[in-house]
Amino acid sequence: MLEGRHITYAPDGKTTVLHDVSLTVAPEERVALVAPSGAGKTTLCRILAGYLRPDSGEVLVDGVPLPSMGRCPVQLIGQHPELALDPRMTVAASLAEAGETDAALLERVGVQRQWMGRYPRELSGGELQRICIARALLAHPRYLVADEMTTSLDVVTQARIWAVVLEELAANGAGLLMVTHSPALTQRLATCVVQLGRP
Repeated sequence: MLEGRHITYAPDGKTTVLHDVSLTVAPEERVALVAPSGAGKTTLCRILAGYLRPDSGEVLVDGVPLPSMGRCPVQLIGQHPELALDPRMTVAASLAEAGETDAALLERVGVQRQWMGRYPRELSGGELQRICIARALLAHPRYLVADEMTTSLDVVTQARIWAVVLEELAANGAGLLMVTHSPALTQRLATCVVQLGRP
């Protein structure tokens, strides 16, 4: 179980972005997080994946806090891949950080072999997003946090990517927390919908 317990976050010490927010995602559950723009969805996603520390509250996986070092059991795919990849590292090096490369998985996600020696600045936003998705899946997460992860992709590619992601999560018994502004996608994929700010 992925648990965010009583999370409060005020980045400047004054403006509270999240106040006493609690959320759970069970293994194999697909939770859609719904809230208006500016309500703190992305901030909560980053906290749940260990990128930000809450001012109060905690994040637990099976009752244990997120590790401070090593591979995290919660992987985040955000909507800005250019910010997620080290500009000094090649695609191959970035993918290698996640674990052993799976050529079949890379092909299914649409990562091309000729990209391996390139740097992020040499690829488009859509290409970078495919790399970020592949990297998260290569880490075999117990929970995947997908924050508008297919926004930069065309509709056909979105459908193909989501099919691969769901197959991989199902194979590993992993849970999913997704943020999307598409009601159709929420209805098709989510097993549970959580309204941020409501119990």
